[in-house]
Amino acid sequence: MRTDRSDPLLRALGLLELQPRRVLLAIGAGVATLGSALALAALSAWLITRAWEMPPVLDLSVAVVAVRALGISRGVFRYLERLTTHDVALRGTTAARAQMYSRLASGDPAAAAGLRRGDLLARTGADVDAVGDVVVKALVPIAVSAILAVAAVGILLFISVPAALILAVSLAVSGIAAPWLSARAAQMAEADSSAAAVRFSKSAVTALDHASELRVAGRLDSAVNDAVTAERDVVDATDRAAAPSAFAAAATPLAIGVSVLASLLIGILLYGETDMSPMALGILVLLPLSAFEGTAVLPSAAVALTKARLASARIMAVVDRAEEEVVEGDRAWPDAAALHVAGLRAGWPGGNVTEPLTFDLRPGSRIALIGESGAGKTTALMTLAGLLAPISGTVTVGGEAISEIEPAELRRHIGFFAEDAHLFETSVLENLRVSRGDLTPSAAEAVLRRVGLGDWLGNLPDGLDTALVGGMRAVSGGERRRLLLARALISPAEILLLDEPTEHMDAEAGAQLIRDLLDHQGNLLEPSRTVVVVTHQLPADTSADQVIRVGKVSAENTLPSR
Repeated sequence: MRTDRSDPLLRALGLLELQPRRVLLAIGAGVATLGSALALAALSAWLITRAWEMPPVLDLSVAVVAVRALGISRGVFRYLERLTTHDVALRGTTAARAQMYSRLASGDPAAAAGLRRGDLLARTGADVDAVGDVVVKALVPIAVSAILAVAAVGILLFISVPAALILAVSLAVSGIAAPWLSARAAQMAEADSSAAAVRFSKSAVTALDHASELRVAGRLDSAVNDAVTAERDVVDATDRAAAPSAFAAAATPLAIGVSVLASLLIGILLYGETDMSPMALGILVLLPLSAFEGTAVLPSAAVALTKARLASARIMAVVDRAEEEVVEGDRAWPDAAALHVAGLRAGWPGGNVTEPLTFDLRPGSRIALIGESGAGKTTALMTLAGLLAPISGTVTVGGEAISEIEPAELRRHIGFFAEDAHLFETSVLENLRVSRGDLTPSAAEAVLRRVGLGDWLGNLPDGLDTALVGGMRAVSGGERRRLLLARALISPAEILLLDEPTEHMDAEAGAQLIRDLLDHQGNLLEPSRTVVVVTHQLPADTSADQVIRVGKVSAENTLPSR
C-alpha cells in the first residue's frame, strides 16, 4: 500500500507521459498567438495616433502592412496552438488509459472487480479526460498568460512606472484572485456532486443494462428515480457554487476597467507635464486591453485544475489499489488434481460474507450455485477463481492453496466469466478470440452453432467478419449471453466458472442451456471439463452432480476496508 502523500494530480499527470518538446511547442504557439495580439494593440495605438498627426502616407505604409500581418498571424498561430495542445492532450489520455489498463490487468484483480461497471467507466473515461483537459485548459494557458503578463508590464515600464504597477496589480486580480474564486466554486460543486455523479453512473447503467428484468420485477421506476435524484443532486451542487463563480466572472472586467482608466489618467497627466508623444499615450491606454486576453481564461484553468485534482484522486485510488503488493504463488498446477473447497466464506471488504461452503470440484464435475440476489454467488465464484482472497476457509488444489499457484498457470486452468463481460466494437471472430487468440474461423463457427447462434450467424452480412457496431448494443440480450458463453467454451481453461450464463434469455431456452451445460453427455462441454454455473433459473431436471445453495451472513469482514 502506498504511504506517500504527494499530490494526486501530479501523479496522474505522470500517467499522461507528456513529452516536454511537444508541450513547449504548444506553449510557443500560444505565446505567438497572444503576442501577436499584444503587438497588434501596441502597433494599432501607434498607428492611430501617428495618423492623427497627418504625416506622409508612405511613413505609415510599413505600420499598415505590419498590422495586417499581425492580424493574420494571430489566426494562424491560434490554429497551430489548437493543433499542438490537443495533440499533446490526446496522446496523453491515450497513454494514461493504456497505463491504467495495464496496471489493472497485471495488478490485484480486486481493484477492478471491486468497482461497479459505471464507476470503473467513469474513472477510465471522464476522469482521465479531466486530467487530459489540464494540458489544454490549464497548463498551456497558465504558461502563456504568465509570459504575456510579464511582457505587457515590461513594455509599460518604459512609458510609465505607475501605470505598469497598476497593470501588474490588475493582472494579479484577474490572474490570481479570479481563478482562486473559480477554483473554490468548482471545488464546492465538484466535491458535493462527485458522489452524486457516481451514483448517477451506477444507477443509469443498471437501468439501461437490466431494464427488462427490472420492469418484470416492478423496480424499473425505482431505478430510474434513483438516477433522476442523483442528477438533481449534481445540479443543486452546481447552483450552490454559483455565487463565488459570479464574483470570479466579474473580477476580470473590473480589473480591465481599473487598469485602462488609471492608465488614461496617468497618461493625461504625463502628456500635459512632460514631453510624452501622442503615440506613447495611445500605447499606454490601449495596451492593457490586450494584456488581459491571457488572464481571461485563467478562471477556467482553475476550474479545470480543481476538477482534474478530484478526478486524479479517484484514478490514483484504483491504480494504487491495483499496485498494492500481492504475494503471488510460484507453484505449478498439480496434474489431474481436484479443487477442494473447505469452510469457504467469501465476501468483499466491509460487506456481508457467505455462509461456509464445502465441496470438491473433481475433473468433469457439474456444479450449480443458487441463492437469492445478493447472497454472494458471484463473490464465491470470484474467490474460487483466485480473484478474491477468502474471508476464511481454504480453496486448494492437490493440497496447495490456489494462492500458491503461479498466476498465469492458475488462469490457464480456471476461467471466470462474468455476467457483465464486455462485447467489443469489432468483428464477431475477434470478440471470440478474446478468450483464445489462435481460434480459427471454422472452430468459431462450430462453437457459435453449439450455443444456438447458427441461424444468427448465417444472417449476418459478413459472417464472422461482421463488426458489432456499438458492442453489446448491436445484439439482443439473449444473443449477447450466447456470444459470451461461446467465448467461455472456447477458452483453454479446464474449470469454467460461469456467472448467470442464461440471463436475458427466455425461460425455456435458458433452462435448456443450463441442462446442456450440466449434462455430462451434452454437446457443449467435453466430459473432462469442470463447470460451475451460477443461476437463478435452475431447472428441476438437470444432471448436476451437486446443487449448492449460497447464503449470506452479516459478519465483520477480516479484510481491510478502503
